[in-house]
Amino acid sequence: MTGPTLLFAARAEAWEAWEAPLAEALADAGLAARLRTEAAPETVDYILHAPSGGLADFTPYTRLKAVFSLWAGVEDVVGNPTLRVPLARMVDPGLRQGMVEWVTGHVLRHHLGIDTDIRRTGPDWRPRVPPLAHERRVGVLGLGELGSACARALAGIGFDVAGWSRSPKDLPGITTHHGDAGLDAVLARSGIVVLLLPRTPGTEGILNPRTIALLPRGAIVLNPGRGALVDDAALLAALDSGHVAHATLDTFRVEPLPADHPFWAHPSVTVTPHIAAATRPATAARVVAANLARAEAGQPLLHLVDRTAGY
Repeated sequence: MTGPTLLFAARAEAWEAWEAPLAEALADAGLAARLRTEAAPETVDYILHAPSGGLADFTPYTRLKAVFSLWAGVEDVVGNPTLRVPLARMVDPGLRQGMVEWVTGHVLRHHLGIDTDIRRTGPDWRPRVPPLAHERRVGVLGLGELGSACARALAGIGFDVAGWSRSPKDLPGITTHHGDAGLDAVLARSGIVVLLLPRTPGTEGILNPRTIALLPRGAIVLNPGRGALVDDAALLAALDSGHVAHATLDTFRVEPLPADHPFWAHPSVTVTPHIAAATRPATAARVVAANLARAEAGQPLLHLVDRTAGY
């Protein structure tokens, strides 16, 4: 008996990194799936999908049972009217750990004032004692898989963490808020704010002139979530005025970030090139295999996307 056909629909150059981990994970799961980078649409049962691969019309895939996203963000595919089968987003342990490390690293960087020492140009022996973690209030906007993991890691170090989500969440040791009033409350207390929301109509430009004004003067903004969460002009104005002391940004409305964008030259902006949380084939292939096994057994998919919510 032959197994299902699994089409890898991502950038051609990504196949080299994915081929061996996928084959190993499927074999370990006892799945006799046929992995393909090209296949007649009517023979395909499942698709491993990344928007960068160029597949945007799912209509010809008449036998398709489900689409497994290779990315954590699904905003580029969730509204596709030709996609009429279940869509699962990628929740990869390696990706999650990468995000936790990026967020905790940059929170600690700003908390300890490390840039002052790195950028020193000459002798300046003026000892300064940074506050302890429990004296620093950190806000995490977005308490999904990644946001919750980061909030727990920061709280574990000792930071005073508050989180915000669209719907109520309960995270032990972390003060959680939801709704419009909750958003304002988290922003008003956050000396460091981390944006880890998905991009939806409700989160587009969530950091805007009104919400930025709620932050304490001298706050730090970290955005490893989605570029569209930030009103760029409003953030630049807040940086120029000193209301926001620094912004460390990993995601942008246009990527790669254009060479003439003001973020590159601004002395109070750190740009990282969308590296906070990459999908790691070695660990993500195991997630794909587990979901394929569930689909073949008629069980609900892991990390199923809610089309109405957009994530």
